[in-house]
Amino acid sequence: MCKSIFITGTPCTGKTTVSEVLASKLNCRLVKINDLAIENDFVLGIDDDKGYKVIDIPALNEKVSEIISDSDEMLIFEGHLAHLCDGADEIIVLRVRPEILQSRLEARNYSEAKIRENLEAEAMGVCTAEAYDIYGENISEIDVSDLIVEEIVDVLSDVISGSRTYPVGEIDFMDWLISNS
Repeated sequence: MCKSIFITGTPCTGKTTVSEVLASKLNCRLVKINDLAIENDFVLGIDDDKGYKVIDIPALNEKVSEIISDSDEMLIFEGHLAHLCDGADEIIVLRVRPEILQSRLEARNYSEAKIRENLEAEAMGVCTAEAYDIYGENISEIDVSDLIVEEIVDVLSDVISGSRTYPVGEIDFMDWLISNS
């Protein structure tokens, strides 16, 4: 039976880098959700106010389900929309302290509005909350702020094997939001 791992989180939490190394280590297929949406014309348009792509989530979800059902290998789905799709055996939400995330977002030349939106989303745990709405307790939430890529990959490998758990609700960045509002 195929095992489907969804790695999600706010932009710039390290999903892509970590997923590429993890997929190589586990010798499994990596599916990048953003690329999947673009390649399959699931982009409905661009949000005028925020400048991000608006994705057809039901169509994306259907494509993800199709990939899972057609595969007999372990799959890693990576992207900040991954948790909105069905079919995960394991959901892993990468979290990063907002002060670290801010420097990463700035390094990518995000607009001030987009930086603020992503920092607030991280502080409030939006990806975790959305994942919880769909998957309940079947989520691991990991603060990767002080870990290097290899350490994160080791932690994720342990989560996937079932030898380590990181329950939802132990990460709290609300103090950042309160002090920066």
